[in-house]
Parts: sequence; C-alpha cells; structure tokens
Amino acid sequence: MCGIFYDFHIHSALSPCADDDMTPNNIVNMAVLKGLDVIALTDHNSCGNCRSVMEVGKEKGLLVIPGMELCTSEECHVLCLFSSLDGALEFEKQVKKSITPIKNNPQIYGQQLLMDSMDNVIGVEDSLLLTASGISASYVSKMARDFSGVAIPAHIDRNSYSIISQLGFITEDMDFNTLEISLDCNIDRLIETYEYLKRYQFITDSDAHNLGQISEPVNQLNIKDCDKKNITAKNVINILYY
Repeated sequence: MCGIFYDFHIHSALSPCADDDMTPNNIVNMAVLKGLDVIALTDHNSCGNCRSVMEVGKEKGLLVIPGMELCTSEECHVLCLFSSLDGALEFEKQVKKSITPIKNNPQIYGQQLLMDSMDNVIGVEDSLLLTASGISASYVSKMARDFSGVAIPAHIDRNSYSIISQLGFITEDMDFNTLEISLDCNIDRLIETYEYLKRYQFITDSDAHNLGQISEPVNQLNIKDCDKKNITAKNVINILYY
C-alpha cells in the first residue's frame, strides 16, 4: 500500500472567482513545490483548462486528474473527477446542454480565461460558469460513472452550496461513496450532528482559488498494491468510488 498526498479541488483562472494567476504552470509548480503527488482541476461547470494543466503536470511528474465542480439544479456543489480527459470532456458536453446560457459580466463576476500549457490566454468563456445546471444531485453520480468518473459532494460542512445546506440530507440512493470536507472542518462534530455520515469515506481539499490556498502535503489517500510513481487517475477514481 502507498499513500499519496493530494488536493482534488483546485480552480484555475477559468473560474470567475479564482485569481488570474491560477495558470496551468503556476498551479502545477505550486503543487510540486508543496510536495503533492496528485491534484485535480475542478473549475465551475467546465473542464476547459484541464488539457493544459494535465500537459504541464505530465512534464513535471505530477498526476493531474481532469474534473469540474458541478453546480446541480439544487445549487449543490459536487466534484466530478474522471479517469480520462475524453470522459471529462464528454461529461462537460452534457453539462453545457443542461445550462441556460447567461452572459458573464467580468466586471461583476471576474474573468473566465482559457489557457494553453504555456500560460497564454487562448480564449475567454463568455457564458457565466457560476449558474446552476439542470442535473440533479440524485442523478450526478450515475452520470459521472457513465463517463468513467466519480461524483463527490463538495465541502459538505459549509452553510452554502453544499448538499446538506441545500437539501438537508444525503441519502444512500444518491450513490455517493466519498464526501469532501473543508480544511477547517471538525469531522467528529459533523458526524455527531449527522450520524449517518459514518457510512461514508471522507477527503479533505483546499478549494483553492489562489496559489497560496493549494494544500500542504498533509492529507493522504491510501492505494493498495501500487507503485507511487505509477499511480493513474483510474486508480484514484476506483478508491474514491468503491
């Protein structure tokens, strides 16, 4: 068994609420400097910068998992991580079909920058990425699995945009196996309040919107029968789902 240091919740400059210096190279280099083994890029409702960050990660020896932070129809934030870029992009197509386009106002919400692996701005996403999709919390896990991915309710301890704050509960038929908590969450107190959460496994992520917020090498994911140097996104997805 090997333990890998991770941060599965990082935003790039494509997310309007993230700093413009959250570029592919800055994200990867900061993760490497901090000693992480694997990260996931999870911009709001988009996988548009995943390819570039994955390319930089490959050069630097850092595993980058393609993903997004989906906003469900109930306005629950759910991390969706995929074993391949192709799967992530196909999932993204379905998400875009479910969203009513609203033009972004960068003066209010921030810029939404698409970048290449050299940190050049190659485009701007015009549609606001902070809106709710038409995908329900009860369906997102099945949908992610259809594209070889896993769905993980994000920052469930928060008072806004979490599945508990929005719905008040998580049911077994939603088919989640892993839940995300914030860095400052008191997990024991959370489980005292919601005893049924004992049946889930937990990950702790940064939800980084600037470089300094990317996690330190504290949180580990244990993977059986593996060589740390040969960990794949599929290995990670399997642990998070099963």
